[in-house]
Amino acid sequence: MHARILTYVDEVARQGSIRAAADKLNVAASAISRQIKSLEDEIGSPIFNRQPRSVSLTAAGEILLVHIRETLREMNRTYALIEDLKGLRRGEVAVALMSGLSGNIVPRVAMQFRNANPKVLVRLQLMTTPDEMIAAVAEGEVDLAIGFDFPSRANVRQLAVAVAPLGLVVSTSHPFAGRSSVRLSECFDYTFVVPDSTTVIRPHLEQILAQSGKGPSNFIETNSIEVMRHVVMMSDSVTFLTPFDIETEAAAGKLSFVPVQDLARETQRLVLLGPERNPTALGSVLAEYFKAAMNRGNAHGGHLE
Repeated sequence: MHARILTYVDEVARQGSIRAAADKLNVAASAISRQIKSLEDEIGSPIFNRQPRSVSLTAAGEILLVHIRETLREMNRTYALIEDLKGLRRGEVAVALMSGLSGNIVPRVAMQFRNANPKVLVRLQLMTTPDEMIAAVAEGEVDLAIGFDFPSRANVRQLAVAVAPLGLVVSTSHPFAGRSSVRLSECFDYTFVVPDSTTVIRPHLEQILAQSGKGPSNFIETNSIEVMRHVVMMSDSVTFLTPFDIETEAAAGKLSFVPVQDLARETQRLVLLGPERNPTALGSVLAEYFKAAMNRGNAHGGHLE
């Protein structure tokens, strides 16, 4: 009913005549006139100046028409989204991701979504920096982006945030595996596998080592979280990641996450980004899958903000 009166006002303004609008909409002119009079009574001001054969907008009508046309555009876009959801038409949805998530939450969620929507192409794009990923969402190159510690930016919106603890990651054969916790100083006898300066986790690690006053004697440095995981699985090296980074390997019994007493307050924020306005229907559906997966991560020590 609300949509009907908005349509009446919009068409009368376009045609400059209640009768012409009635002919265009196939509605009785008296019905349109009655609805407009009711709306004028409600807002306490005339919308149209009435002449014998035509009408024109009043100042109040001009203001109201801007709102009406914005509302109708949004309503039409909403109807289109609902139609997309009804049949989930053929199409594609794109996600930008950080490398640390390439073997865990992202492929798992992508397959869950794909199994439920087999006609949709899911495109996963590995990107190296938060700024690159944010720009891809803002410019419509991808529907969603998922990664750690995104800074706030215009034209994007945080759809979900899960806070995860940063801790020690070792192979399940390592002496520390199974421990309830360790101190950072206990780790210095082992080779550290560390992320390089291009990664978002590096500032966390630098802060930790600066606070300790000392550090390990041996390092392996890489820009790949995937390499970090594999080196640790193949040796007695140690690294520092979140439970989200090792989800698959932990489930397979290949890696262990051990809380570090010195890092009790060190966390990373896993963030799902979407566009500030006009998300696609498929992007919105896929976002719900990611939100559910991020919520399940709570069982591994993370929590949604």
